[in-house]
Amino acid sequence: MGDILITDDERDIRELISDILKDEGYTTRLAGSSDQCMAEIAREVPALMILDIWLKDSRMDGIDILKQVKREHPEIPIIIISGHGNIEIAVAAIKQGAYDFIEKPFNIEQLLVVIRRAMETSRLRRENLALKRGDNQKTEMLGESASFRQLRSQLDKVTKSNGRVMLTGEPGSGKESAARYIHAHSNRASGPFVVVSSASIEPERFEEVLFGREMPGKGVEKGLMEQAHGGIIYFDEVADMPLGTQSKILRVLVDQQFTRVGGSDKVQVDLRVISSTNRDLLAAIAGGSFRQELFHRLNVVPIHVPSLEERREDIPLLAEHFLGVLNRTQGLPLRRLGEDARALLQTMLWPGNVRQLRNVIERVLILGEAGGDISAKELPSMEEGPSEEGRVVLSGGLATLPLREARELFEKEYLLTQINRFGGNISRTAAFVGMERSALHRKLKSLGVVTGLKTTPRLVYAEEG
Repeated sequence: MGDILITDDERDIRELISDILKDEGYTTRLAGSSDQCMAEIAREVPALMILDIWLKDSRMDGIDILKQVKREHPEIPIIIISGHGNIEIAVAAIKQGAYDFIEKPFNIEQLLVVIRRAMETSRLRRENLALKRGDNQKTEMLGESASFRQLRSQLDKVTKSNGRVMLTGEPGSGKESAARYIHAHSNRASGPFVVVSSASIEPERFEEVLFGREMPGKGVEKGLMEQAHGGIIYFDEVADMPLGTQSKILRVLVDQQFTRVGGSDKVQVDLRVISSTNRDLLAAIAGGSFRQELFHRLNVVPIHVPSLEERREDIPLLAEHFLGVLNRTQGLPLRRLGEDARALLQTMLWPGNVRQLRNVIERVLILGEAGGDISAKELPSMEEGPSEEGRVVLSGGLATLPLREARELFEKEYLLTQINRFGGNISRTAAFVGMERSALHRKLKSLGVVTGLKTTPRLVYAEEG
């Protein structure tokens, strides 16, 4: 629920309000001066404040505290109370961002009604802030392939440092999951993880979204960089950041401070930066769309996130994981993959990577059978594959070749597909296709296949969603 900070120079008043609220199940803290109030806020930000305007023997009055708190913590609802209330004071308090104004002596029921509404407002603001930060998303890093183990090893090495990381990889390969893994295992795990979706922010609003803004008479709106204070800010697809904003980001990385739009005060921040891109930043630098200085600042530790093509062994594991997730989160049927479906998934091309695989699994659960194992026939159709009657539908090119050439081409393509499926492991490939390891080596040699060279199978499936 969060606690309520009550600030009043009259001890009887603050204790009376505290007792009333405790009877209603709220947790309270008390302050008798402006210094005590600010110290309590610095110790832990409250969910709600009840603040007297007139604070005897304090260096700040209630309006001064209101201004400072709304500037630093605009999400906190503040209820102003005063025994010297008049319409001018009430208007001034509301203009400075107060949630409501109550005059002493107050009606207890009226006070409780206002507090309940304010606490609900506080809850919604915290949830909204958490959604903006992406705090509701869990870190999922699954895999057993060699390329995935190498990725996780690299991520583990950078978790405890404060160094900037640049994640590269194809769209949908899991760059954000990798960034969240770093955050979850870092010394900043208790701090926020704030995502800056560079491609989705309008260029003219980028600096306002990033740095926040100050509005005369309306207080402060914190930007994403300020929200990331104490944690990690993640620049998703950093190549899409406007060129003008790049120079300002560069200055923030150097000084760890910035000025809000419309403001003049310097805002200090303590944050770690992780970036990602699916583009060639060196080419962007040569083309004048990305600043070389910013690249060198962000690219301290470059880490490549492998595509699904590079980790085919992980496809069944990921698919089974998505089956469980979709059952828990969407109530879709809990099913397993049949052996033929597992094999087929590993032979398909995945230009949309892990994101596309999840889409396919969701589609099968929605449109497929209600129960039983998922079979290959339920998967989306491909250029080549078995028909409902068990026949093989040939592509135009293969169907026009003489039998000997078609058989050789089919064997070559089939074996390359299985080799890719098992990550280049000849022993596992031989076991699956039903051949001795030595016989498979001879067959590959006769077909002119050099193992160890990455070859892409011809089975193609267009990206979903």
